[in-house]
Amino acid sequence: MSDKNRDRFGSLSTPQQAKRPSLLPKPNPDSFGRMTEGFARYMGTPQFLLWMTLFCAIWIGWNTLAPESMQFDPRSLNFTLLTLMLSLQASYAAPLLLLAQNRQDDRDRVVATEDRKRDQQNLEETEYLTREIASLRIALREVATRDFVRSELKDMLEEIMEMQQHEKNHDSATDDDEQDYQRKDREVKLVKDLDEDDETIEKK
Repeated sequence: MSDKNRDRFGSLSTPQQAKRPSLLPKPNPDSFGRMTEGFARYMGTPQFLLWMTLFCAIWIGWNTLAPESMQFDPRSLNFTLLTLMLSLQASYAAPLLLLAQNRQDDRDRVVATEDRKRDQQNLEETEYLTREIASLRIALREVATRDFVRSELKDMLEEIMEMQQHEKNHDSATDDDEQDYQRKDREVKLVKDLDEDDETIEKK
């Protein structure tokens, strides 16, 4: 089977439904729907009610006050033609109003579906942001804060100052020991010199 015939008849695995020929023309649903909505919207305005009241008043007044030869819907027949026209108008207006209402319901359903999708998306984004914020808070607990760093630096500075003080004390103690050693060395030398002088005097 060629591609043209395959596009025409569809897939062989899909059962085809028999199409019955329609004698009535099929109007465009969108165009007809917009027309019915416009008609229904116009019928719900005070302007339509005013024109309809004026039309009925002229109709009844003409067929009541005009000569009988000029009346086309006489009062004696209870305005049969006007009653038929109003009934015909009502019989057409009701389905048109229902069709407009159905289109409005379809639009409301689509809008509600889109709103639910948008709300679901916003909820998912909010939950994602909440999880991210929670993870950041947990991570920040393990990060050194400014106060912690300051306290650690302060402790290190105190330790360094203590070490410097200890070294100064140690250096001063070492200097004292050296001075004592030098003083003792001088005393020993002095004693030796005195002993040598005594020996020299005895020899003389």
